[in-house]
Amino acid sequence: MQLTQLLSSVNVVARKGVAADIDIAGLTADSRQAAPGMLFVAVPGVSVDGHKYIPSAIALGAAAVVCERMPEETEAGVAYIQVESSAEALGIMASEWYGNPSRKLRLIGVTGTNGKTTTATLFYEMARLLGHKAGLLSTVCNYVDSTPYPTDHTTPDPITINRLLASMVEAGCTYAAMEVSSHAAHQRRIAGLTFAGGIFTNLTRDHMDYHKTVEAYLQAKKMFFDGLPAEAFALTNADDKRGAVMLQNTRARRFTYSIRSDADFRGRIVEQRLDGTLLSLNGREVETMFTGRFNACNLTAVYGAGVLAGWAEEDVLRCISRLVPVAGRFQAFHSPRGVTAIVDYAHTPDALVNVLDTIREVVGRQGEIITVVGCGGNRDAGKRPIMAAEAARRSDRLILTSDNPRFEEPEAIIAEMEAGLDDEASRKTLHITDRREAIRTAVALASPGSVILIAGKGHEDYQEIEGVKHHFDDREEVKKAFEN
Repeated sequence: MQLTQLLSSVNVVARKGVAADIDIAGLTADSRQAAPGMLFVAVPGVSVDGHKYIPSAIALGAAAVVCERMPEETEAGVAYIQVESSAEALGIMASEWYGNPSRKLRLIGVTGTNGKTTTATLFYEMARLLGHKAGLLSTVCNYVDSTPYPTDHTTPDPITINRLLASMVEAGCTYAAMEVSSHAAHQRRIAGLTFAGGIFTNLTRDHMDYHKTVEAYLQAKKMFFDGLPAEAFALTNADDKRGAVMLQNTRARRFTYSIRSDADFRGRIVEQRLDGTLLSLNGREVETMFTGRFNACNLTAVYGAGVLAGWAEEDVLRCISRLVPVAGRFQAFHSPRGVTAIVDYAHTPDALVNVLDTIREVVGRQGEIITVVGCGGNRDAGKRPIMAAEAARRSDRLILTSDNPRFEEPEAIIAEMEAGLDDEASRKTLHITDRREAIRTAVALASPGSVILIAGKGHEDYQEIEGVKHHFDDREEVKKAFEN
């Protein structure tokens, strides 16, 4: 593709070097992947500035460089293009390189602290149940129709996003759903994409290690809604006080959903059990395989998005009754002696509260709840004592353990969690660093009728220690403990 075509929608500030009508063999933001004829995009990152690696990319044969700051010294035979935002230019050019695939799909983006994976996945599953080919970009796995592709990030880099979207178009997909993380919005990874709709789930404390303040975190989420086109829909959670903020500057058509008050799409829990919920959606009752207010909220969002996508309400309701829970999201396991274990990805205070409150609502005051939880290393440390305190308040027994310690000492993380416990909470709390042993202990302590919540990792099948991912799956460990 010619460089002039790649730059056709990019705001260019200045140019140096050879003419822009040269042929480009590919584009990359990783200098190590540069090759003869490629375009290198120098993106300033959180810890690494791509401008530092411009000489390395040119040494490997890069024919053009897009940057925010012109190098003081330039190489003959190389085209230098200065732009206002390299990250945004990368997204726009990646879309152009792959033929703007998002314009050929009805792409639905989901943002929020909790519920992104469930909501995006269920929309994808609903599209397929209705006979459409569809794609998914999510924390758990990416899908091109039924073909899975592993994922490392909630929202991939722009080149990967557009490559996957192009694969969806090639496979005949007409719909796609993707999680839009706050990092992705702030880092302009979604630049150049055309969304048919956006969904806001909720906003609670998370990623303070990156955003520093809740307000900055909120504004990163809002950037996604601010960028929606006029023909798209913007569907927001009216039960969250930040829901209205998302709609303030959007050009998209505005809609709300709620399980507590009047809204365009109103959900109401009629009856709930550990294995399902009877849900009323705009006055129509439907039996679902999901439990909890948070899942009722997610299903109401999916219901609204389905109707706004143009699907018949009857078809949407029928599909909702057939949808199954996402792996590692309130996933239940039952032992022969009547103990239930719930594996859930809850890794924020609010998510943990939601799951525990749901379990308590179902089992009542007499039912015993044992919680196993840890906190990830090299992430927001401020939430650690809060999570321990909330878990202790809502559990009969609490076991603090290791999650993904990454490059921190597991014992130090647990000590920070324990700082949130008062004397009463401490008396019912155990400190077991080994996560496998913590799960086994919870099962050993449980009596018939007890519910064990194992929180924090959900679908993850690894434990990250000192930069190495070791195989570890909470679901496998629960099954083994039940068998023994």
